[in-house]
Amino acid sequence: MRGSENKQESLFSYVSLERRIPDNHPLRKIKTMVDHVLEHMHGYFSDLYSHTGRPSIAPEYLLRASLLQVFYTIRSERLLMEQLDYNLLFRWFVGLSADDAVWNHSVFSKNRDRLLNTEIASVFFSSIQDLAKHKNLISDEHFTVDGTLLEAWASMKSFRPKDSDDRTDDPGRNPTVDFRGQKRTNDTHASATDPDARLYKKAEGQQAKLCYMGHVLMENRNGLVIDARVTQSNGTAEREAAVDMIERIPGRHQITVGADKGYDTADFVYQCRECKATAHVAQKKKGSGIDGRTTRHEGYCVSLKIRKRVEEIFGWLKTIGCLHKLRHRGRERVDAVFMLATTAYNLIRIRNLTAPS
Repeated sequence: MRGSENKQESLFSYVSLERRIPDNHPLRKIKTMVDHVLEHMHGYFSDLYSHTGRPSIAPEYLLRASLLQVFYTIRSERLLMEQLDYNLLFRWFVGLSADDAVWNHSVFSKNRDRLLNTEIASVFFSSIQDLAKHKNLISDEHFTVDGTLLEAWASMKSFRPKDSDDRTDDPGRNPTVDFRGQKRTNDTHASATDPDARLYKKAEGQQAKLCYMGHVLMENRNGLVIDARVTQSNGTAEREAAVDMIERIPGRHQITVGADKGYDTADFVYQCRECKATAHVAQKKKGSGIDGRTTRHEGYCVSLKIRKRVEEIFGWLKTIGCLHKLRHRGRERVDAVFMLATTAYNLIRIRNLTAPS
């Protein structure tokens, strides 16, 4: 028997948001972890805000909504607010009721930008990492380090001489710029849009772009990120950031650090040894910084095999985490966004690793 179409709208709903979300939904476990961490950060948030004045958007809402933007690859705050307006799943995760009004996208962006700095992102990242340690998901002996280019939110037209007066013969918001035959370097030029971005190419024959460099330190047991940061792009940034992250690994026991051929230099290998770390780097054909004393061990081959998993992190960050093309300017802001995206990656990994089989 065919059912009839009832076009009458109900005035009230007696089903709560909590009951509408399936018990096995992937976000349930993630929300439990996020709520646990945010509850312990309550006192930290209280110190950041004034006790007088007009109340702002709660920092818990801001962080949960920012995580949703990463999880679901929402490219703008305007679209995020649109989803929050009608998506009951999003409202449940953020903590809004079905009748709560959502914020204006510009108000949300301003409040989020005031809150989301490198310090807050680092505290949130470390708190999620502590959860993983409590669940015994993190190795304290074997690691992998690598870096990737993050294309800046700035065009090549903005890369102008530092002594330029920014005037052009072509009026309009998108003037014609002819830089054919000019020598453009970071010493003489800078981006007028994002001065912290640097012109860089990772290999010969590739296109030079205005970009930053993102670095991660991965533990080899489950592929979780235990450290992440953004630096300006240059030829030594990867190795310098790697040494700094290795030095921050807790404990004074011997560890191993896998890496690709770009890290196979005598200086990097020596600095790793100073940090009680054995550099399991892929060997160059000529001028390698390691020899048979390192490569003869079975653990070296294991590290080279597992280190490739770090590319899965970068792939996720750029395809799902909206980092293929940056949407923020300034190294500090980009650093905070990069760390938030790696936190989102860790949350998904922890959820998958602890899910019942």
